[in-house]
Amino acid sequence: MSTAASAPRRFVVSGGASGIGLAVARLALARGARTVLLDHDASRLQTSAQALGDAALPLVCDVTDSQAVTAAMNHAVHWLGGLDALVNSAGVDSLKPLEQTGDDEWARTLAVNLTGPMLTCRAAMPHLRAAGGGSIVNISSGAGLRPLPNRTAYCATKAAVIMFGKALSIEAAPDGIRVNAVCPGAIDTPLFRSSYEHAEDPQGALEEIRQRYALGRVAAPEEVAEAVLYLSGPGASYITGTALAVDGGRTFH
Repeated sequence: MSTAASAPRRFVVSGGASGIGLAVARLALARGARTVLLDHDASRLQTSAQALGDAALPLVCDVTDSQAVTAAMNHAVHWLGGLDALVNSAGVDSLKPLEQTGDDEWARTLAVNLTGPMLTCRAAMPHLRAAGGGSIVNISSGAGLRPLPNRTAYCATKAAVIMFGKALSIEAAPDGIRVNAVCPGAIDTPLFRSSYEHAEDPQGALEEIRQRYALGRVAAPEEVAEAVLYLSGPGASYITGTALAVDGGRTFH
């Protein structure tokens, strides 16, 4: 089934147990899709999938493990009966100055935020091609467009995800596969909350974050999910290689 002809009905979402990934899965299901959730957190994944119902399949998968990703993708596509859309939402933060960033943390940030999307995209490509085309949406960040202090590893990986998708969009275009990125700003997810909850003054830190945004607020994951579903669907059939900022205006404010 080509997404050029109809809305995507068969989704694979990495990082699907919480945050933006879970919101994407929930919205896709509400619009009639079937969805496979990939996540390394088995307990949270099972809880989220149970809440979503029988149209969602949870698969425990470490997106940094090439063999595990290939096996999970093949399992997912068999269960779905094909693949129309891949959404890469798995990610980790790294909040510290470069000189305090150890080799292991740098490597882990690159592995999850950059190698992970590469592995899932590589595993999904044959299945999207077999479906006659489809969509890949990589969740980058506003930090991939406009940097933040004390986040060299995070900003570097999120900027790389954008360029990775642009390059892949050229390769994939002849097969009718579109590749785009969504760049969220401050979104109320466990990952975002971890960036200020341990500060000496959490409320003050949160207010400082809000002031970076023209809209002056933190968004809900569902607001990003709407953008992802748009880019995944037929309404975006002529959009590929783009990076859509869903960031309340931070990247220009």
